[in-house]
Amino acid sequence: MIDTDSPPLCPHCAKPDFLCVCDSVEPIDNRVALLILQHPQEQDRLLGTAGVTRRALKNAELKIGLSWPSLAKALGRDANPSEWAVLHLGAAHAKNLPADRDVLVLDKKGEPLPDQDRALAGIKGVVIFDGSWAQAKTLWWRNPWVLKAKRLALNPKKPSLYGALRREPRREALSTLEAAALALSRLEGRPEIEAALRKDFSAMLDKYRAALASGAVTPPAPTRGSGPQRRAARKRPSPA
Repeated sequence: MIDTDSPPLCPHCAKPDFLCVCDSVEPIDNRVALLILQHPQEQDRLLGTAGVTRRALKNAELKIGLSWPSLAKALGRDANPSEWAVLHLGAAHAKNLPADRDVLVLDKKGEPLPDQDRALAGIKGVVIFDGSWAQAKTLWWRNPWVLKAKRLALNPKKPSLYGALRREPRREALSTLEAAALALSRLEGRPEIEAALRKDFSAMLDKYRAALASGAVTPPAPTRGSGPQRRAARKRPSPA
């Protein structure tokens, strides 16, 4: 039995050695920046994807904590939140989302803006909360500067690669990696970003399934309300 609570852990993805795929990851030079804010109690060491996502993208930051005074402080460099987007809920408003778009900008009422091309143009970065719904809610309210950012909704056409490994609250739920891959690939017009990140994720899941099959790890007890979104399909609290 592999002791997944003890070192060694990869310094890049924070995965145990038997799950690490960093040697096969080819980091992508993404133009649109990514900032992952991870709740300090998010400890899904085996199936979480924040570390792998950061490893796969050159222009990405992963910060662990509860609050930062500004976007610039969270990033460690100058940044205007009005030029960024925060990953919001798309699934709760699925009936209002255009069928031909899987990434949209919402207004403060959660409705798609009329001119999506204009709304998406010029977005320089995306913020994703990494944690359960309750943890993401805490991060939202503890960081009021996110209210200055655009609200990005995902309306994915593909289910998560997690499959039966994790019970998601909705079909549209995605891992942090998948949410980032979808958002960045559409914003940059580069489908290869999504393809590459999903390939890395698939490789990690294949390793996890092999460990399960060999009895090296025990599957975690199912949890409810987790998943960006785990994690993206749950509604962000509306400040309006």
